[in-house]
Amino acid sequence: MNSEKMGEWAFLLGVFIAIVVGVLSPWVQSIQGILMAVLALVGLVVGLLNIKEKEVNSFLLAALVLIVSASAIGTAFALLGESVTGAVVGFVTALTAFVAPAAVVVALKSVYNLAATK
Repeated sequence: MNSEKMGEWAFLLGVFIAIVVGVLSPWVQSIQGILMAVLALVGLVVGLLNIKEKEVNSFLLAALVLIVSASAIGTAFALLGESVTGAVVGFVTALTAFVAPAAVVVALKSVYNLAATK
C-alpha cells in the first residue's frame, strides 16, 4: 500500500473514531484519553502522508476554520440540554484532537520549507 492510500485511510479512520467518540461519549469516558491519543497519532500520520506542498495553504486554512468553528459549536451546545451536549461536544473535541496534530505537522513542514529555501 502506498503512502497516499495509507494517508487516505488514516484520515477516514480519524473521522470515524471522532464520530464514534462523539456518539458514545457518555460510555467511553473511561478510555477517552486513550482514544484522544489515538486520534492525535492518526492526525500526525495524516499530516505526514496526506498533505502535499501545493495543498499546504488550503489545508492549514481549512484546519484553522474547522478547529475554531468546532470550538464555537462545542461552546454553543454546552449551553443546551445534556443529552445532545455530550455527543456534540464529544465529537467536536475528538475532531479537534484529530485535526490539530495534522495541522501542526503541516505547519512545521511549511516553516521548514520556507526556512530551507532562504
